[in-house]
Amino acid sequence: MIGFLLRRLVMVVPALFGLLVVMFLLVRIVPADPAAVLAGDNATVAQIEQIRQTLGLDRPLYEQFWLYLTQVLQGDFGTSLYSSRPIGADIALRLGATIELTLVSLVFATAVGMVLGVLAAVRRNSLIDYVLRFISVGGLALASFWIAIMLQLLLSMHLGWLPLRGRLPASLPAPPHFTGLYLVDSLLVGRLDIFVASLSHIVLPAFTLSLAGLAAIVRFTRSSVVETMQNDFVAYERAVGYPQRRIIMPYVLRSSLITPITQVGLMFGSLISGAVAIEAIFDWPGLGFYLVQAILSSDYKAILAVTLVIGVIYAFVNIVVDVIHGLVDPRISQKG
Repeated sequence: MIGFLLRRLVMVVPALFGLLVVMFLLVRIVPADPAAVLAGDNATVAQIEQIRQTLGLDRPLYEQFWLYLTQVLQGDFGTSLYSSRPIGADIALRLGATIELTLVSLVFATAVGMVLGVLAAVRRNSLIDYVLRFISVGGLALASFWIAIMLQLLLSMHLGWLPLRGRLPASLPAPPHFTGLYLVDSLLVGRLDIFVASLSHIVLPAFTLSLAGLAAIVRFTRSSVVETMQNDFVAYERAVGYPQRRIIMPYVLRSSLITPITQVGLMFGSLISGAVAIEAIFDWPGLGFYLVQAILSSDYKAILAVTLVIGVIYAFVNIVVDVIHGLVDPRISQKG
């Protein structure tokens, strides 16, 4: 298992380097000039050129990339043109909000999706199965930003059941920073009022963000369980009189978990990317909202930094998924 883990870690390095190269080139292709944006509308050509020299944008592209790469390796992402603060400090301040939103969405989508997927497989071709399949297709087809706006209009503005935006009401302070996750930090200090307020604020964005992943988990769990239930060992256990619940829980589920677990790892990356639109709609102070502001202000260093951080998180999650695969099915770690 140690060798398997080390091989996965080694494979991450070129992937992250490739991500950094591609994003660096894509940002440079965009016609917006960060120096002109920073200088303002009334700046002269000389002032813009001075800012361009200060930022190093007048150097050849390979020199700019080498300079940025050396800074990143030292943990220096530069200063944000949007906030005028160190980008590393901005990311550290906002990372907890995105991680909390993504984890709540992931846990909800995985738990509910697997239960519904198993239910659809056990009740195959029944009314429950058809309804769940219809819902899963709808969850994949509908745009998350449209669902977010509709839920805001219905549950927040019309019914007033849930908060419209933000992470906490203005009347409550943020809990002490231990993990950056308000739900966890509020419990650590015993502030149930902050916990309840945080939970009420995260319900709508987390539910909206989880819908596409929930639909995918339902579909993959159902197909995997249906395929497993057609194996000979299931037919044998049924023939000797095992009740279906004892067949499903220890045997079928263990053999069917590989595909859903793979989807959970892939889904984490899609949730992180999907959080960009959701955070902007719900005014959620995370990396997605920060990235939108960086794009609008042509803050290329912030765009590169957020993209790299998301890539690192995605790679780490996939390594964890690979390790879980190896624990569930030891043959995978022996092959890899």
